[in-house]
Amino acid sequence: MTAFESCILERGKILMEGAYGERLKREYSVTFDPHVDMTRMIEQEEGRRALTALNREYAGIAKKYGLPFMVTPTSRRADYDRMQASGCRRELLHENIAFLRGVLEGCGTETYVGGLLGNKGNAYTGEGAITSQDEARRYHAWQAEAYAEAGADFLMAVIMPTLEEVTGMAQALGDTGLPYILSFAIEDTGCLVDGTRICDAIEHIDRETGNRKPVCYITNCVHPSIVYRAVSQPFNRCDLVYNRFWGVQANASPLTFKELDNSIDLKSSEPAMLGRSMERLREVMQMRLFGGCCGTDGRHMEEIAKRLAKK
Repeated sequence: MTAFESCILERGKILMEGAYGERLKREYSVTFDPHVDMTRMIEQEEGRRALTALNREYAGIAKKYGLPFMVTPTSRRADYDRMQASGCRRELLHENIAFLRGVLEGCGTETYVGGLLGNKGNAYTGEGAITSQDEARRYHAWQAEAYAEAGADFLMAVIMPTLEEVTGMAQALGDTGLPYILSFAIEDTGCLVDGTRICDAIEHIDRETGNRKPVCYITNCVHPSIVYRAVSQPFNRCDLVYNRFWGVQANASPLTFKELDNSIDLKSSEPAMLGRSMERLREVMQMRLFGGCCGTDGRHMEEIAKRLAKK
């Protein structure tokens, strides 16, 4: 068992990073690559400064409240096709991991740096997703192996909307030998975007990955109130979901994917509201990993950390 796995199993409360994308655009006026989004930011001085500031802010909150901190680079879209289209070197993935380690060195709290992956198509609709499990395994292996070579502590696939692609992704991540986490794109129906029930998705992936199962499952880019309704569906009120679904990297807005996708203005809520929603979710689920996504900032992350530290 790795130190990262032990931390999740034994500590039980871990802080993840808050939002990057929206804050980088609105607070730092940084522009993103049309193909790989934020992956190339470390090649620019202004990008490095902005990422350094955000990551040190989030790590500082974890330190203040005595929580371990897990973080990933801004490279969800750095799959093979997008990297080729942007003219990126494969080594850029190694450099993203090294950059984060340098930024967080000496931050004063237990820290884990992981590699971030995403689906091939649209994460919020499932359009363009890989439809074959075997194809997904082959396709995502390129990025997963690059992170493993870079010495990542763990791997995490996020906003995964369809069962076949996330299953193949899981196999590709497991093939590296690193611990990994899968994050579903879920709706309040209790299902992934493609209609697969959370309980069925976990059962299927655990079976298909054998002795290389995910450490746990989480969700991200969704408000805790939506997660609460999803896990409260009768078919998800089972030991499998309770014992394997352990985290949320939450939007600050309670709106759905359809309502938020391509919104021209930032949707958010007060930190106290988000904190209460997180707390409510933790009362009914064995949640261990908490972070922020769109609409969150340091205020939201501090509110979440403060409530975690009190429990």
